[in-house]
Amino acid sequence: MTLSLFTGRLQATVQGISLPSHALDVWLREKIQFIRTEGTPGLVRLSSDADLVMLLSLFEEEIMSYVPPHALLHPSYCQSPRGSPVSSPQNSPGTQRANARAPAPYKRDFEAKLRNFYRKLETKGYGQGPGKLKLIIRRDHLLEDAFNQIMGYSRKDLQRNKLYVTFVGEEGLDYSGPSREFFFLVSRELFNPYYGLFEYSANDTYTVQISPMSAFVDNHHEWFRFSGRILGLALIHQYLLDAFFTRPFYKALLRILCDLSDLEYLDEEFHQSLQWMKDNDIHDILDLTFTVNEEVFGQITERELKPGGANIPVTEKNKKEYIERMVKWRIERGVVQQTESLVRGFYEVVDARLVSVFDARELELVIAGTAEIDLSDWRNNTEYRGGYHDNHIVIRWFWAAVERFNNEQRLRLLQFVTGTSSIPYEGFASLRGSNGPRRFCVEKWGKITALPRAHTCFNRLDLPPYPSFSMLYEKLLTAVEETSTFGLE
Repeated sequence: MTLSLFTGRLQATVQGISLPSHALDVWLREKIQFIRTEGTPGLVRLSSDADLVMLLSLFEEEIMSYVPPHALLHPSYCQSPRGSPVSSPQNSPGTQRANARAPAPYKRDFEAKLRNFYRKLETKGYGQGPGKLKLIIRRDHLLEDAFNQIMGYSRKDLQRNKLYVTFVGEEGLDYSGPSREFFFLVSRELFNPYYGLFEYSANDTYTVQISPMSAFVDNHHEWFRFSGRILGLALIHQYLLDAFFTRPFYKALLRILCDLSDLEYLDEEFHQSLQWMKDNDIHDILDLTFTVNEEVFGQITERELKPGGANIPVTEKNKKEYIERMVKWRIERGVVQQTESLVRGFYEVVDARLVSVFDARELELVIAGTAEIDLSDWRNNTEYRGGYHDNHIVIRWFWAAVERFNNEQRLRLLQFVTGTSSIPYEGFASLRGSNGPRRFCVEKWGKITALPRAHTCFNRLDLPPYPSFSMLYEKLLTAVEETSTFGLE
């Protein structure tokens, strides 16, 4: 972790800062000593100190490549990506550290990570040419033309060639305008539930997911491969899509397993029922087996969650396995093969190893965009409950904290509370919840020792009445930056 690096590999730098020539920098030496003494919590508390962060950023290369010596003894560090020993003939003992997988730094710097991602794409020649990826599109046959042409290109062409989009009858040089419009228009149609490949999530009407009914669409596997290619092309050419997906969708793109918390983005009622089962003793309360009822062509059929599941009762002892299997069933229900086709198309355009640096929330920001948030619009369209009001001291501190956040942190806060970083084009007044329009809401809740929690289906932030701005800022930042599922109900 970063702290180990700070006190280990950069020890010489720390000592150098502490020399008499730096005697005037008492504040810096005190903060370094505070981090060394307090550890990770100390680093978190000082993460908003711009000067200190700038100092640490000077050592980004060392931080990213550092591997604690003891880690090299761990089996997971002694295998290359293909499973061959690091000590193979191609790897001398002196290169073990370079080949070992570096642990992720403690502080997730999304903007730096994104810059590094695009730098690697450029270095590897993605979208640089000299070949051209020419798309000649008829506006009245947008999807048809895009599908036929993009699916006709090879993997190498999709990755390497420079993109040029021309709309028939509007010939001219593509200075990104036609390409930007192309991705906007094609995503608006392709991911529209009207065409049957995708559907709105159970919680709102602006995030979409793969539809089980897509299995009845002609040539649907190729259409999902095409969808994945569109996502990949937009990513490497840095164009935004007019489509917003559920969190499990992004996890599928990254091949990350979903858990119970992810169900909240798909089906709030289903999530709540399983969450209740997880939190309560079900002994002699529920009469369940390892089965689930499915509707197929209008007929209800029973499906076993595991072999012999119809004869296995759910008990307090095995409910964890039952919940895990129910989560897997609900997320994969009727869409496993379609998802695999889409992911396949995505990785035909972009290398999986490059994308793996992102987590699901970060990938959403990359694909959906990081547009600047209008704080005035946000505040003017926020509701309060539990005794809070716009002029309440805690609410004033809250907005002061949001104003202090950078844009990426504000987007993370929006994700934390609403489940998406996407803002409707009409602005915050048009935010939607599980059953229609629902504005951003802050409710007074909990003890001051608790972190803020979120109800994504209701766009509601439960904010304890913290006694000071500094405590509110630290708690809010911790909830937003360090947790992906904490406090979600």
